[in-house]
Amino acid sequence: MKGFKNTSAVIHPKYHVLFWLVYFLFNVIRWGSYFDDYWYSFKSNLVEFPLHIWVVYVNIYWLIPYLIVKKKYKSYIGGIAVLLAMVYVVRTGLNYVLVTQSIWPEAEGVQEAFTFNHIVAVVLGELYVIALVTTIKLTYDWIYELNRSKDLKKVQLQMELDLLKSQIQPHFFFNTLNNLYALTLAKSNVAPSVVLKLSDIMQYVLYEVKEPLINLFDEVKYVQNYLDLERLRYGDRIDASIEIGGELENVKVPPLLFLPFIENCFKHGAYGDDPMRVAISFNNVNDGFLYFKVENSIDRTEKTPSSGGIGIQNVTRRLELLFKQNFELSYQIVNAKYCVSLKIPV
Repeated sequence: MKGFKNTSAVIHPKYHVLFWLVYFLFNVIRWGSYFDDYWYSFKSNLVEFPLHIWVVYVNIYWLIPYLIVKKKYKSYIGGIAVLLAMVYVVRTGLNYVLVTQSIWPEAEGVQEAFTFNHIVAVVLGELYVIALVTTIKLTYDWIYELNRSKDLKKVQLQMELDLLKSQIQPHFFFNTLNNLYALTLAKSNVAPSVVLKLSDIMQYVLYEVKEPLINLFDEVKYVQNYLDLERLRYGDRIDASIEIGGELENVKVPPLLFLPFIENCFKHGAYGDDPMRVAISFNNVNDGFLYFKVENSIDRTEKTPSSGGIGIQNVTRRLELLFKQNFELSYQIVNAKYCVSLKIPV
């Protein structure tokens, strides 16, 4: 028995008491009306209900967990048979001693105890009570487990989202610190400005993105700071712009969602002395979706778009978790430009 752990839902004792009180009153009124003798009905139910409660709880909290769950069906049937036999003997004796010697007043003809018909009537009545209460308990457990499963799934999804978000942050800081290191080696005058911009971004990431959704303009400001960092790094070689269209004041988006696509621009953009052009746009056309697009110039010899590294993989997984199939993400190369288009619900 040590291997079993009961994980069923716990029902507060007050609901047990309330159920049995209501059921007791119902039976008293029902059989009192049937016999036209409410005092007899009250006494007989007062004798029988403790036995009902005992056999029901033995079934629910012992026989089912230890026998049915472990697929010991023959033992379960034997256990129920023993319980019913005990209940019949005790109930019949108590009724005879405490209530009435007319042990089966509702029967026509022979009204004696321990006859076949009397045993069948009592057993069927007891089985009815067992089935009714067990069905209620199992239904409650099923609903409880269904809700618990949903809650666990939500927690798991949120944990995965948090993990993916946390992986994106060090990825970004690692790249930026590498850039800063290169500037300090070159004794660049822009290194202090990079430190200040990086400080602003770290404050945003560490303290301002705790909520699952943030204002879009906060995210745009974050992207703008990142572009400023890249301008400090590349100087006049960077031609970057952000376009905002539509009603975006009240639009909220998952934090740190767009930056990996923009990082990808600088990771896979044009090399050499050619200028790097980056165009970013956010649009809301009042159809319930936000349209994000980023384009960057690339080497003309590149034929197929790259899906990016860990940042792009993580953000794609986040999109799947957040929006399931209700988003569109596409990559393509058009006229020596690498284009990413994203459509998400808002």
